[in-house]
Order: sequence, then C-alpha cells, then structure tokens
Amino acid sequence: VRRVGASVLYELRRRVLRGNDPNKTVVDARDEEELPLHFGGFLEDRLVVSASFFPSTAPTDAHLATYQLRYMATDFDVQGQGYGALVLAAAEDALRALGVQQVWANARDTALGFYRSTGWTVLEGTEHLSPETELPHTVIVKLL
Repeated sequence: VRRVGASVLYELRRRVLRGNDPNKTVVDARDEEELPLHFGGFLEDRLVVSASFFPSTAPTDAHLATYQLRYMATDFDVQGQGYGALVLAAAEDALRALGVQQVWANARDTALGFYRSTGWTVLEGTEHLSPETELPHTVIVKLL
C-alpha cells in the first residue's frame, strides 16, 4: 500500500466503478488539491486497489475532523482476497496520524458487507441512488 497521485488511480476507477465507460467521469475536482489522500494497493507493480479520501463535513458528528472516502475500487480478479481491507487499514492509520477522527462514504449497497467487516457502520434511512452511477448506495461512517 502506498500513497499515489490521483491520476494513477483513474484507469482502475473507470474499469471497476464505471463499467469501463470512457464517457463517465473518474476525476474528482478536488483530486489535485493539497489535502486529499490517494492510496493504491499494489501486487508487485500492478495496481489492484484504489481509495481516495477528501476533507469533508460528515453527515453525522459534524464537529469531528472528517474525511470522505470516494472511488474505493478493487480489481475484479482479486476481490474478496483482503487487499481492499489492507488499503483501508493503511489509509485509516495515515488519517489518524493527521488528526482525522471520522471517515464516511456513500457505499454501493453491493459492498456493504465488506465495509461492515472492516468496522464501518451503516446509517439507516440513508439509502439512495447515486446520481453518478444510478446504483443503490447507503451512507456509512467509521470513527477512527
């Protein structure tokens, strides 16, 4: 697991999260700002996991220093093998070291089991369709 520039993650973001559609965006306007943190999980030189964290106000406990997780993606052939959990753990350690107290995300409903298994909590009643993907999502949070 290592910190990377956001552009390193774009191809994986597009392939896994946007069905490899070249017309769908995988760039966040904040990607190149100073405060976001971007992490890649690598098997040798191959990027297999992406995760980006952006300073944000949380949907709960707005007084806590908070970052939002976006663009969490694990390559199809290595899903379920623990690589995503390793990237999250390393990212959470880095965020804690910066004084971040909480993280949150709009998680795909198909990934809620993964997030629960890594200590995230589902906020009941926050189910919605993502405007970017039109897929069911739910807000999740984790205290660091």
